[in-house]
Amino acid sequence: MNQNSPGRGSLDDDVEMLAMNGAAKQQEQKPLNGAPYKPADESSDSDDDEFDGDEGQRGLLESPGHHDGQRREYAGSSRLETAGKLWHKVKSIVVEAAPALLMTTISLLFTGKLLDSVSRWDAMLQVDQLIMIIPTVLNLQGNLEMNLSARLSTAANMGELDDPKVMRAMLLGNWTLLQVQAISVSFVAACVSLILGKIVPRAESIAVETPPSNSTLAIRHILEARKPIPHLPPEAGVRHSGFPTLIMVAATAMSSAFLSGLILGSFMCFLIVICRKFRLDPDNIAPAVASCLGDLVTLCLVGFVSTLLLPFLRTPIPFILGILMVITAVVCLVYTVRNPHVRSLITEGWSPLFAAMVISSATGIVLDMFVSRYEGFAILAVVISGLPGAAGSIFVSRLSTSLHAAAMSANSSLRASEPSRKLVMVTLLLITIPVEIIFLAVLNAFGWLNLHVFFVVFSIIFFCCAVLASLTIALHLTDWLWSKNRDPDMYALPIHSALMDLIGQLLLVLCFEIVTKLGAKLHVRT
Repeated sequence: MNQNSPGRGSLDDDVEMLAMNGAAKQQEQKPLNGAPYKPADESSDSDDDEFDGDEGQRGLLESPGHHDGQRREYAGSSRLETAGKLWHKVKSIVVEAAPALLMTTISLLFTGKLLDSVSRWDAMLQVDQLIMIIPTVLNLQGNLEMNLSARLSTAANMGELDDPKVMRAMLLGNWTLLQVQAISVSFVAACVSLILGKIVPRAESIAVETPPSNSTLAIRHILEARKPIPHLPPEAGVRHSGFPTLIMVAATAMSSAFLSGLILGSFMCFLIVICRKFRLDPDNIAPAVASCLGDLVTLCLVGFVSTLLLPFLRTPIPFILGILMVITAVVCLVYTVRNPHVRSLITEGWSPLFAAMVISSATGIVLDMFVSRYEGFAILAVVISGLPGAAGSIFVSRLSTSLHAAAMSANSSLRASEPSRKLVMVTLLLITIPVEIIFLAVLNAFGWLNLHVFFVVFSIIFFCCAVLASLTIALHLTDWLWSKNRDPDMYALPIHSALMDLIGQLLLVLCFEIVTKLGAKLHVRT
């Protein structure tokens, strides 16, 4: 074209503009960390060029309405793509955690029904301290099993269980550590139960049939704060006390804890290995399973062992059994100290176990008055405290695994595919709400409770509050423990579980108060 042609200046301006755009693109493509630039594939380049061409055309022509249909189509496909990515990130949580949480709720309900039956056995009616140790031993075993599942889940996701030799050493070491903690704390629980039996006053019997003592009724109310216990009829029976009773209760607690650790500990180790083999995330499954099975199995064992030992109450057999449990704890302690994978854990995790025991005892004492005031409180307390606690335990386990992986700079692919914390919290909240609705529907369908509409609405609202509180406490507690150089796998779950028992039941009390003020009443069907 001639230099003096009319279109020459316009062409030069266009060329200059294109050159400036090319330089800008090269500047944008320059990596921040000095990494070599990797061009995208041709298909993505063509898509980007087409999109940039549309943007340039709209800018030059100044026509904002141009290609509106294509823009809306692009926005719709972008939203679908975003939704697909979100589902891909939370799919494992929904598919793996939802059945575990549903099983947790069902297990807690059956545990309450079983406790109703066990509390009528002769051993429980004749030895008050056996009733007293049940809440402590149940909470103890649940916390220990959840700690075990959290530690092994972290090890599995970190790849530490991929070596068969290391896997055997870690599983056996964690199992022996579990036995040391279970036997030791259960003995302390037996001593505390004897002290409570002496402090709590007894009611003097004024009839031929001896009703349950005040201490038994008080502890049953404490149990009702966590487990569904119907009103018990007066039962006759001879009551035992003194030093032989302490030996019998201690032997029952320690042997039940040992057997529970033997059965549940082995099962949890097997579950973690199976999850790893089939590429499932144990963080989504193991804590909830440990929470639901811990109470059920331990309660069965306490009732079974106490029934076996009751005829031998005045014989040396309970004392011999207690000595055997102490020897077992010492042997497990020696192996744990010699195991390099768990040696450092032997001095950790004791304070949260005892703190959780104190919080649980205070929870039962504070809420004793409300259990007797509201009909149906015990049954509903199962889901409003147990289910949010199980969801929070899953969140704690996932957070702990992420923190360990980041600290060890391992499994970068695992961390890259991890959903954000807020996304995990929202997902866990959404999958627990249907479980709550199913639970209330089952109660109404089986005729256990006659639910008022107001109560259903407010119970779901306060249940959501309990879940949000559980997840928030799990988040901040885990981060705080990590900042204090404390392993969340050892410290977080016992405190979190005990706090959720308290918060969940207080929210249930508030729900009953509000519904009662509105004029609605909840009746238990007989």
